[in-house]
Amino acid sequence: MSTPKISVYSLSDLKNTTDDALPNYLTSLKFQQSHFLADVRLALGYSAVVIAGVTFYADYKLGWDATKYWTFWAVVAYFILNGALTYWIWGVEKGKIFTGEINDTLISIASSVTKHKPVYNLQVRYGKAGKQLQVLKLSAPFTLWFDSDGYFVATPFQQWLATEIPIVGEADPLKADKGAAKKEQDQATNPQPTKGSEDLIKAPIDGASSSGARSRKTKKPT
Repeated sequence: MSTPKISVYSLSDLKNTTDDALPNYLTSLKFQQSHFLADVRLALGYSAVVIAGVTFYADYKLGWDATKYWTFWAVVAYFILNGALTYWIWGVEKGKIFTGEINDTLISIASSVTKHKPVYNLQVRYGKAGKQLQVLKLSAPFTLWFDSDGYFVATPFQQWLATEIPIVGEADPLKADKGAAKKEQDQATNPQPTKGSEDLIKAPIDGASSSGARSRKTKKPT
């Protein structure tokens, strides 16, 4: 199935499309996804909606005088539920897009972006239950898996995940190997200058500048 085309200038579309693709890839590798966080969020949200709906219906049918006592408590319950929902989203979920496990190893992944910066950030926590979890912080530009027309390309995204997250690489060694080979090839093609090489580049320039300055200083008009 082809992926829908999105605007490459919409940071939210880039993030949401990538967020949707990540759980699909992990579940295809037999990761068992936990829906507990989403279930609690939906339960809180729907409960608030039900309270609002029942209160409106009772007021419409019975009138304000007959329902004002219950309306007061319904409003209190509504705001409590919405407050709990807000806390759950920002204090518990914290941007998590996947929680689950594979082979008794727990994993949770949260995603984020910075405004006006087309870079996808992941915070990955994984490890055995009851032990200290390993924490990884990863970043990559969206251009790594979106083409110039705005189509999502799954293979480079999956290779990136398999290369950077050890337990994903163990579950998909073929993509991990290809991703690592591509990473090495990219580094060889576009090497980053080291501090030493920068000093070597700057030294002749600095020397030439100081030499030129001395010659200009000692030069006298004829």
